[in-house]
Amino acid sequence: MSNLFSRIKYTVSAELNDLMDQKEKKNPIALLNQYLRESEQQTEKVKTLVERQYLLKEEFTREYEEAKQMAEKRAYQVEVASKAGEVELYDFALAEKNHYEERAARLEEAIRNADIQLNKLEKKYMDMKHKLKDMQLRRMEIMGRENVAKANRKMDHVLGNEHSGDQATKRFDEMDQYLSKLENKVNEDYMRSTIDARIAELEKQAKNQESGLIS
Repeated sequence: MSNLFSRIKYTVSAELNDLMDQKEKKNPIALLNQYLRESEQQTEKVKTLVERQYLLKEEFTREYEEAKQMAEKRAYQVEVASKAGEVELYDFALAEKNHYEERAARLEEAIRNADIQLNKLEKKYMDMKHKLKDMQLRRMEIMGRENVAKANRKMDHVLGNEHSGDQATKRFDEMDQYLSKLENKVNEDYMRSTIDARIAELEKQAKNQESGLIS
């Protein structure tokens, strides 16, 4: 039975990996975004742990200061009871003093451990933040290269340059020739439409010059 479950587990895992590979090939940026979102969530979880560790250390510190103060208070009371010959009060104050001293020592150790753990968590959090930032920058770089690749593919398609760079040059030459022919035709049409008016204007200028010479 265990072998059957193992085979099912490996089969499901293989199928999931295959689906992820297909997804990555189809849309690598989308998969990268998913990875980044998961990394951001993990980073936020570590941040929450760091904040909790700060609070825990502060709570340990408050308890330690309170235990230390009570130990000092009971130590003073031990001396007073001893001088007064109050045996019962002396025994109670001494037991309380020892209890608070033990608590203070235990809390002091807890503070040291909490501080060590806090430093580790802070380091891990900062490392994760740097890695996350690096991943975000790499995503931007990949997206930039992908945009350039898409733009080049579209330009190649427009220019007919899917298979050969010579086709793009030929296409430009054809467009240049077409524009030259169109420009010549437009110029000829313009000249035909304006030639009569220009000739009439020249004749008028010539007559005016003749009139000026005669007078």
